[in-house]
Order: sequence, then structure tokens, then C-alpha cells
Amino acid sequence: MPLDQIEANVMLQKKLCHHAPFYVLGPLVTDIAAGYDHVACAIGGALAGKAGADFLCYVTPAEHLCLPSVEDVREGVVVTKIAAHAADIARGHKGAMERDREMSMARKRLDWEAQMKLAIDPEKARRYRAQSPPAEDDVCTMCGKYCAIKQVREYFGD
Repeated sequence: MPLDQIEANVMLQKKLCHHAPFYVLGPLVTDIAAGYDHVACAIGGALAGKAGADFLCYVTPAEHLCLPSVEDVREGVVVTKIAAHAADIARGHKGAMERDREMSMARKRLDWEAQMKLAIDPEKARRYRAQSPPAEDDVCTMCGKYCAIKQVREYFGD
């Protein structure tokens, strides 16, 4: 379903069904994402959730290609949780907004442990951080000593 049709579809469904809870699979926003259907559906799911869908069903990266592995199911669930969280933020859900604010503050403090605890998938976040550790503990691997947050803190003080 094209992105620009998702909101109207959700609104129509809710109206026709007298605002009964609406459960969506995706919707799949493009058909060329074989191997990444979980991402294409999460995009549609976030928009559907923002528009009023009540439940999002996960889709795996193996969708339409093969039977999913346990890891495929896990990946699909996590990506769908991200979509649902994004929809909750867009709908003004205080808990979702607070969690994001806490993560932003942890990033500002370069508090890696807090970031891991707040991540939707702490296990994967820890694994990535551990597989490519920076030379200095208080920066990310990508920016290293050029970390903008660290440089601003050093220049202006905490």
C-alpha cells in the first residue's frame, strides 16, 4: 500500500467497523524489498499506528522467501516494536516520549550503560559496541576523538 494511502485506509476501517480495534500486517509500502520486508512493513506499521491502528503484526525478513528462522522472527519483532514506538511518539504517548528523552540525555552524557538499558534491543546494541570498541571508552566508534558531544563538553565544561 503506498504511504499516502495508509492513513485513509486506517480511518476508513475504523469508521466501517465502529472503531473496533484494528490489527494490521504491515502494511507493506513497497514490493521490491525482498529480504527486507520487515523494514518495509515497519514503515507502513508506524504510519498505520500513527493513524490509529491498534495492533501491529510483525513480518520477518524471510517473508515470501522461506520459512523464517528464530533469528528472523526476533528481527521482525524488534523492527515492529520500533515501528510501534515511533507511532506512540507521534501520538503523544508520554511513556514513549519519556523513554526517548531519557535516551537523548544518556547520549548527551555519553552514558553507554544507560543507552544499552534504554535500547529496544540491548543485546544487539551491546554486541555492536563490543565488536568494535573505540580507543577511548567515552566516545562512539564512528566519531572517536572527534565526538562532537565530547568536544563541546571539554570546551564549555559539563
